[in-house]
Amino acid sequence: MDFHAARKGSLRWFRRFLLATGTIALVMIMLAFTSVPFHAHRWLGTAGGLAEGTPELILVLSGSGMPSGPELMRCDVAARWAARSPAAEVVLLLPADTGLADAMVAELATKGVASARITLLMHGRNTREQALDAAQALAESLDRSIALVTSPEHTYRALLTFRKVGFTHIAGAPAFDHALFDDLRYDHERLGGRPYVPDISASTALRYDLWNRLILEITCLREYTALAYYRLNGWL
Repeated sequence: MDFHAARKGSLRWFRRFLLATGTIALVMIMLAFTSVPFHAHRWLGTAGGLAEGTPELILVLSGSGMPSGPELMRCDVAARWAARSPAAEVVLLLPADTGLADAMVAELATKGVASARITLLMHGRNTREQALDAAQALAESLDRSIALVTSPEHTYRALLTFRKVGFTHIAGAPAFDHALFDDLRYDHERLGGRPYVPDISASTALRYDLWNRLILEITCLREYTALAYYRLNGWL
């Protein structure tokens, strides 16, 4: 009797789990046909305030290995800010990975940022540690004008975290991707597409936008969860 009751209880919870995950998946797919994921992602990149003018200090946060799309974008944005502010020091906040550090310094050098302008702080394994490391190493710079370079989805949390440890004039320099403006439609028949396969050659919404927005949804969901975690810990 107890076994059958436990089995029924387990099946009931399993059905609820399937219903919940199915509902979430359906909502995500529906949202992927709207502009909501784009706006949610852009909000994370801009809500904390955007850097302007010529900052005195450029902080660049690492996120993944090199070469990778996110790191290359951060290097590109950092180099553009460094060219705009030739007197600004560039500080790379990294984990203790000399390969990553060397690769980012080399990439910045190819974009015109001399290694003499670059300072490495290699003790931060997450945003909180990077902020604490920077606050200690740059204690005399807490009130300087700072541009913080990181991925768009990470910008809001990073700014709040750095402000929490004492940086007072820090603003975001989010590394947004460069938009592609080419027309990606093609001729299904001319390329040898089979007649019984649906022709989606003219639908960039199905071929690209849907999947890109689903990726943005997962990215934003992860970041909003991280924001909640940081908030609970009092790090924001």
